[in-house]
Amino acid sequence: MTDLAALLRESNGVEGEYGAGLIWSAERIVSENRACRTDSGFAALYMPFDLLIFFADAGNGDLFALLSGLRRPDVFVWDHENDSRTWVAPSLAKYLEWWLTGRITV
Repeated sequence: MTDLAALLRESNGVEGEYGAGLIWSAERIVSENRACRTDSGFAALYMPFDLLIFFADAGNGDLFALLSGLRRPDVFVWDHENDSRTWVAPSLAKYLEWWLTGRITV
């Protein structure tokens, strides 16, 4: 989480090609996480998102997240179709590198 906070202080998000949000702005992080936690439809369909802090999307409905409250820098992807939460990178820096080079595919 400290890496994300530091990045947001420096850039307030990172956009990729065609405006893709590699890392959302702080405002979007807040609004997307709030929406996921308060949507009654989501609550009926998916496991709780309490430990996840979503910070980016894959462009297909899947969301990238860090773990809240745990001292692990790992990045996970949440699959909106089957509600799985899968490890994709050991850190935010590796997430950016691997996402940009195609090592992460979702």
